[in-house]
Amino acid sequence: MKNPFNIVGIGEVLWDIFPDGPRFGGAPANMICAITDLSGKNAKVSMISAVGADQLGDDAIAYLANRQVNIGLIEKVNYPTGTVTVMLDGANQASYQFADNCAWDNLVWSSKLAETAASIDAVCFGSLAQRNAGSRETIHRFIQHVPKQALKVFDVNLRAPFYSTEVILQSLELANVLKLNEEELPIIAKVVGISGDNHELLQQLKQLYQLTTIAFTQGAQGAVLLHHDEVIEVPIVATTVIDTVGAGDSFTAALTLGLLQNKPLSEIGEFASLVSSYVCSQRGATPVLTHL
Repeated sequence: MKNPFNIVGIGEVLWDIFPDGPRFGGAPANMICAITDLSGKNAKVSMISAVGADQLGDDAIAYLANRQVNIGLIEKVNYPTGTVTVMLDGANQASYQFADNCAWDNLVWSSKLAETAASIDAVCFGSLAQRNAGSRETIHRFIQHVPKQALKVFDVNLRAPFYSTEVILQSLELANVLKLNEEELPIIAKVVGISGDNHELLQQLKQLYQLTTIAFTQGAQGAVLLHHDEVIEVPIVATTVIDTVGAGDSFTAALTLGLLQNKPLSEIGEFASLVSSYVCSQRGATPVLTHL
């Protein structure tokens, strides 16, 4: 087993603005923080993103450094650090309003990114950071430079109106691991042009895009994992929900780490469910997970 694993998140770094104040966020950044906590000393964890030359940018870099994430691939650019206004409904389910043209919309390709890509074991990316053509091109080039055997995890993370048919189809082509939820599956199915029940849709996606693994999360209904020829259903771990922000990202983190460690699929699913349930019981997207 390789030790340590070299794992990268690429995309948005931002601050979730809750009614009671800002908390660190951004799907790939949330995932990377979770990976750091869950891996112990078995991962070198890096974030590729951009922040502004402002207080929120300084705070984001300090936050990631404090969480033991490598910050050497985060650029400071002449755009504001990303923010998103988070609104919670009566069931503490979150909805989001994203600021436009932020630092993370302006990721620039470099030889340093090419060198980084060549030696990684896993990369996680989503659709939101591809809303701007420049960042989209950088993300695609990075993934195209990673080793063939590396995990290329597409955590769909659709945020209307910041996705397109082109982004979804190109991302599916780049990925070998797919993470999506019950709201995203029908949208993906329509874009791809497939039909059937959920299990049939997942199997078709797996075959069409030669995916090794799919994680399909369904909130209170648990999750379904497909890995090579194996399919399992994973029940939720009951908890009191404070907010759901970051829960899916932590599931992706546990999934990615479990796949790298070649653990049994049932063990991966159980642990991912435990981790995401705990995140739901805490405020904000990146609670400390070292005790799990």
